[in-house]
Amino acid sequence: MKQYKLGSLITVFLVLLMISCTKQSEKEAKLLESISEVKKQYAPDKRTALFDIHTFINTEKYILIGESNIPEAVALLKTKLDAENIMYESRIKILPSEDLEGKTHAVVNISVANLRSEPKHSAELATQATLGTPVKVLKKEENWYYIQTPDKYLSWVNVGGIVLMDDTQAQNWKSTTKLIYTQTAGYSYQDTQVMQRVSDLVAGDIIEMTGETDDFFEVQYPDGRKAVVRKEESEPYGAWLEKLEPTQESLVTTSKTLMGVPYLWGGTSTKGMDCSGFTKTIFFLNGMVIPRDASQQVHTGKAIDSVKNFDHLQKGDLLFFGRKATDSTAEKVVHVGMWIGNNEFIHASEMVRISSMNPNADNYDEHNHNRYLRSKRILKENDDVLISLVKNPVFKD
Repeated sequence: MKQYKLGSLITVFLVLLMISCTKQSEKEAKLLESISEVKKQYAPDKRTALFDIHTFINTEKYILIGESNIPEAVALLKTKLDAENIMYESRIKILPSEDLEGKTHAVVNISVANLRSEPKHSAELATQATLGTPVKVLKKEENWYYIQTPDKYLSWVNVGGIVLMDDTQAQNWKSTTKLIYTQTAGYSYQDTQVMQRVSDLVAGDIIEMTGETDDFFEVQYPDGRKAVVRKEESEPYGAWLEKLEPTQESLVTTSKTLMGVPYLWGGTSTKGMDCSGFTKTIFFLNGMVIPRDASQQVHTGKAIDSVKNFDHLQKGDLLFFGRKATDSTAEKVVHVGMWIGNNEFIHASEMVRISSMNPNADNYDEHNHNRYLRSKRILKENDDVLISLVKNPVFKD
């Protein structure tokens, strides 16, 4: 009889344990689903938004760990969990980090800063940022800072590439008079007499202008270095903005000044550029900040063609290449170029070059003709991710 009762108790205990485990499993599934839903809503692209949240269970409650630069996303996650009566403790860090002590802004201090996918020099080159680019600073790890560029791209920069600023310093820098370097490449000098080089410069570099002489602009770097830049190689930023009127022809003209620039994975400057870095640079030198990668650029602007009817294209339209979608695989965009007319497009492939869609042309590009996906028009199109430097004070208030 005692043995029977003991067996019954064990059975009841096991049933209760199974019920408890089932409920716990359901809660955990709901928790993970909530994290996934919020991430999909606020941070679908990890290249431009950070929502890195994980969980583990400690006694009877869940511990949320991770970090995000989107406070409203974290707040929504907590609201969802509270509504589901899920017990949790949040250890999520909201960026920018308090360890930065208010230095949550920075300005690129060298001609081209290499931005990495991880905080080390051996990591993949994710992208680049040119002199004068203002960035948001999110956290620090040893001699590296996790930053976000004006196009929202997230990456790591070495301490030598930027000058940190607080809110006041950043605002003061934006209010200064500036110039933009307009030649493909060149230098700034210590003065007009000795002509000792202070730094190299590339097209699109922006720097504070403090004065001028007959042939030179006097400038100051974010770290305080003083130099001069030839007037024939640069232009006051305000005057440059005022006369900006990007056209099909200006895009083509700009693109051809970059002919022969070597291909560099992650490059977005005249020191080297990848395919999307090339198209990004063309538009930047015409007063537009566009998304960084080809797989992001393809989602902007207006659809023009997807069936190789190139007669519909206009100069400046972007052509995208890659793998078409199938029943089992999604479309994959891996390359981008820009239409320049006459059945030709210009792109960074080994180097910046011009290729043709005409099978009879000497520069016919059969490989890209075969993997062509679609074309988009972004010139003068309204899109939240297309930033006009005339309308948006990225570099100057």
